[in-house]
Parts: sequence; structure tokens; C-alpha cells
Amino acid sequence: MSHKRAIEALDRTIKNIKDNRHIMGGMVVLLAGNFRQTLPVINKGTPAVEINACLKASVLWVHVKKFCLTTNMQVQLHNDSQARQYAAALLEIGED
Repeated sequence: MSHKRAIEALDRTIKNIKDNRHIMGGMVVLLAGNFRQTLPVINKGTPAVEINACLKASVLWVHVKKFCLTTNMQVQLHNDSQARQYAAALLEIGED
């Protein structure tokens, strides 16, 4: 996942290019990722610093509309029991 400052810089850049003061210059921007699997890399950062660097800690987060994908198409298309077990294990990560 990108550092919140990178997304905020993108917001400012698009606003400047489009000369539009709305969030992301009024454009729809699609971001994809899994917060349970990736955090921004902070050199010698503490867990608190890493969490603060996430997009969820950005002032832009309140404007994000989140969609959750519910079907793992790779598992569904291959009909593989091992892949199904692995996918289930991945979903359990971070649930506690």
C-alpha cells in the first residue's frame, strides 16, 4: 500500500493540473490493495509510525468509498481444493 503522503501528493497534483479544487480534481480514482497484507515501508519505523503512514490515517480517507470483493475468481475457476484452503487461510490473517 502506498504511503498516505504519496496519495495526498497525487491529490494535490491532479488538483493543480485540472485546476479543480475538489478531491482528486473531481476525478474518480481507483485504488486497489489489501490493508492486511501490505503496509507502507518506513525505515526504522515503529508499528505506530507505520500505521500512521497508511492511507486510512490520511485526511482523504473520509472521502474513500470502499468496495470489498467477495469471490476469489482464481479459486472458483480452477476448482482446486488446495487453492480453496489456502484462500481461506489468507482471509483469516488479520481477523484476530
